[in-house]
Formats: sequence, C-alpha cells, structure tokens
Amino acid sequence: MTQALKFTKGHGTGNDFVLISDHDGELDLSPNDYAFLADRHVGVGGDGVIRAVKTVHVPEWSHLLDADPDAEWFLDNRNADGSDGGLCGNGIRVYLAFLLAEGLVSLKQGDRIAIGTRAGVKDVQLGANGMFRVDLGRWSMGDGTAAPAEADVSARGLDVSRPSLGISVGTPHAVVALANTDELAALDLSAAPVLDPPLAPGANVEFVVPADPLVDDGIGRISVRVHERGLGETLSSGTGAAAAALATRHWAGPTAPHNWRVEMPGGSLGVQMFPTEEGEHVSLSGPAELVYSGIIAV
Repeated sequence: MTQALKFTKGHGTGNDFVLISDHDGELDLSPNDYAFLADRHVGVGGDGVIRAVKTVHVPEWSHLLDADPDAEWFLDNRNADGSDGGLCGNGIRVYLAFLLAEGLVSLKQGDRIAIGTRAGVKDVQLGANGMFRVDLGRWSMGDGTAAPAEADVSARGLDVSRPSLGISVGTPHAVVALANTDELAALDLSAAPVLDPPLAPGANVEFVVPADPLVDDGIGRISVRVHERGLGETLSSGTGAAAAALATRHWAGPTAPHNWRVEMPGGSLGVQMFPTEEGEHVSLSGPAELVYSGIIAV
C-alpha cells in the first residue's frame, strides 16, 4: 500500500542522508523501500537513510535502555542498498540536528545526549555554530572481532597493491597509506577496492596521505578518500576519518599527537583520542546541516 512519507534531507561534510520520523516504530518499510529513498535517480537520494525512532520501540535493541535509561532515541540508519548500517559518525551528528529541528529533544550549547546505536549507546554533544561532537567509544586494531589484521588492497589507479591496517570504530575499516596527493587524486573508486585477505565482515577502505609537515601546532593533518561498503565513494565518512587518524598515529609512532584534522572531499573533521577508565576512546567533531524537507510516496 502506497503511503505519503515526510522526509528531511541532511548532510555532514557532504555525507548525506534521508531522515524520517517514526517515533513509535509504526512504519512498515522494507529494505527495498529504504533503498528507494536513498536512490539518487528515482528517490530522494542519499548515502543512507536514518529513521528517528524511540529505543523502546526497537525490540532487538531496547535492551540498551537497561545500561543507559537516558538513551531515549535510537539511530536506525540504513545503507544506500537498504541494509542495516553500523555506527555512522556523520549520520549521528545529522540525526541530532534533526531531533533538535523537529523539537523532539532540547539541548543548550555544551549539553550532551545519549543516543542508542547498533554499536551501543553513544554520547553526542552540541557545540557552537552548528558543530557536534560524538564519542565513538573504544576502538580496536583489526576487524573488531579478532587479532590485529592487515590486508593487501588493490584499487584502480594504484600501480601495485598496498598494505592496509585494520581498525574497528564501531564499523570495520582498512586504512591504506599513499605517498602523495597525486596518488590520492589518481584513484578510481567507482569500483570497490579488493582486499586480500578480506577483513570480515567486510570493511570500508580509507586511502590516506599525510600533510607536510604532518603536525602543525600540535594537530596532526591528513587527507583521505573513502570507499564505503554497500555504497561506493563518499564525500566524507565520520568513522572513516577516525580510523584514518588512528592508523596514521600508529604509523607515526609514540610522539604522534592525539588531535587530528582530517580533510575529505566534503570538508574537514576533527578527531581526538582520549583516555577513559575502560580504555582509549576516539571522538569525532564536525558540522551537521539540514537542507530541505518534503513528502514522497513509498
């Protein structure tokens, strides 16, 4: 049965999403419906779809309220192919901007809010001038399920395969260091890079070039392009920026900084590593913008 669905289009440094409200979990949308909404030719168009739903109405994730009763809202994000998405650093910032614009939450500058995700409860802070900061939580080397992992990565535009470092930040990533910006620009990411061996359960791939000098005024600087699983190249990836900064710090050695500026085709993101009682966390900061709203038949 066709239904009229209200939506809002938003983005974080060019990583764009279709946002819909479903507070009580009453919408009946299939993976094909989500893929239609994300389709840039026949739908609204976006790198993914985010459904605003209360955590209590997501049966498979309502247990998050046991650990943090304040996690009233759940980030139900879907990839462009309609499949369930992992933790999305840009998406969760855009999600909070949407909740604020819809009057579903109320925050002052500096306030924090707990948001449920498929990677657990994440803390998001409202900053100044449209900026948001999210604590992505603990990170790990490898694919998040095993020992540190490395894979050789082949991609169009690279003369030979290059080694990568596996980093998990709620979603798995394979980070590849390139020699210079010419190599970065020469990449053709219209086809998915090939990982050998593959990093289960599949990984996003980041190609990184350090700035010269790498560190300026105590802040590390890198340029990154990303190929996301189930989507292709994106203008930006929040967890990809964090993974790229973590890998570069690892390669740079013990004197490397814990604060990074990551330049992506869609804009700049800030990454910070900091200690907690449960281990080192990584945070992501950047803008979130809502562009327009409309109604579409689904």
